[in-house]
Amino acid sequence: MHKAGFVNIVGKPNAGKSTLLNQLMGEKLAIVTQKAQTTRHRIFGIYNEEDLQIVFSDTPGVLDAKYGLQEKMMDFVKDSLQDADVFLFIVDVTDKAEPSEFLIDKLNKIPVPVLLLLNKVDQTNQEGLEKLVEEWHNRIPKAEILPISALNAFNTDIILPKLRSLLPENPPYYDKEQYTDKPERFFVNEAIREKILLNYEKEIPYSVEVVTEQFKEKEGIIFIDSIIYVERDTQKGIIIGHKGEAIKKVGTEARLDLEKFFSKKIHLNLFVKVKKDWRKNDRDLKNFGYR
Repeated sequence: MHKAGFVNIVGKPNAGKSTLLNQLMGEKLAIVTQKAQTTRHRIFGIYNEEDLQIVFSDTPGVLDAKYGLQEKMMDFVKDSLQDADVFLFIVDVTDKAEPSEFLIDKLNKIPVPVLLLLNKVDQTNQEGLEKLVEEWHNRIPKAEILPISALNAFNTDIILPKLRSLLPENPPYYDKEQYTDKPERFFVNEAIREKILLNYEKEIPYSVEVVTEQFKEKEGIIFIDSIIYVERDTQKGIIIGHKGEAIKKVGTEARLDLEKFFSKKIHLNLFVKVKKDWRKNDRDLKNFGYR
């Protein structure tokens, strides 16, 4: 008997969705930072055992879209709410803001199992946790509620066995050697963007898109040329930094991560170009992969 199915991870920004995906996969597929809107695309992580295949889907955090890019990100979320066998709804226990009524309503109406994961429980006490369990049980009565810490791998070991019990009998949807639906260049782009999120403040990281134009392997070395697009000339200067020091730091940090990811030496060239107001331009968004 072989089981297979789609498990979609949903929640608000910074709830820990990408951290959980990486933890369950045992590999860093999704970039992770403390900043909201780190995840922009829908990413499949394909977990395989001899008699099991789980296709995890990481999605952008649910938000009120204010411009074109955010609207496209929410399209990925809406797509993910239509095609799952099980939902992992991850909730940050430290988030004091109002919960997403959009997600609560959708998950109550969808006729598939929901595992509600109360994340970052190491940052609350027993009394606070019990109160949250009761509140969320009232909001989504059908959900099974599990306290976890994705970052510290607390209780995450029980998620895979629970998913196995919930998934239907199916042959694998993907080749058993495949672990993601994304091409190599996607992970290059994301590694660079992660370092920009970590090294720059304010609006700069959110105004950046990365495109890899060359990815060629020769004599055991991968040669990569990537372009960092920004919206304004002033942002280009900030990205490059004084005497190129800022972009050099991004390049070095991204290269080290990519060498771990690909297990090969990397030669990385970074270029910075201006594409005015690309986040609001439908044609640019489509060219960047936001359909």
